[in-house]
Amino acid sequence: MLQNLALILFPAMMAFAAVSDLLTMTIPNKISLVLVAAYFILAAWLGTPWDAVALHVGAGLCVLALTLLAYLPGWIGGGDAKLAAATALWIGWENLVDYGILASLAGGGVTLIVLAIGWLDFYEYFRAFPFARLLARKFNCVPYGIALAIGGLLIYPHTEMWRGLAAL
Repeated sequence: MLQNLALILFPAMMAFAAVSDLLTMTIPNKISLVLVAAYFILAAWLGTPWDAVALHVGAGLCVLALTLLAYLPGWIGGGDAKLAAATALWIGWENLVDYGILASLAGGGVTLIVLAIGWLDFYEYFRAFPFARLLARKFNCVPYGIALAIGGLLIYPHTEMWRGLAAL
């Protein structure tokens, strides 16, 4: 039972981040904090060697530094930066490039959808939904947490954490 809960924790947090970003254009800090804390707890539970944990921490810190550089000029939101770093902690260096590619492709799709909503006045059809009004008001903003979540969900089954939890 505990193994199954541990196995779905990452996907649940990513889905929560995506939905939160869509509905409010924010990703709560608690999502990233839960992901970081859960990684260390699960790594200890699985007996992950400390050198492997250190490499994952390095991947997370590197992504945090890069996304902070993108946050400072306003290219991405702070929640996006923290979510990307927490995701990098879980997926490690071995999956980081694939995650970046998948998240970028998903981000392009999300951006095209947001642009279509704004340009084609699709939000008029969805005006009963608060998120559509928010997207219309913040026309130049993209809920990129959706793309980060899609990339993370697609790469998660290829991670050491997934393999470790699935083998229990």
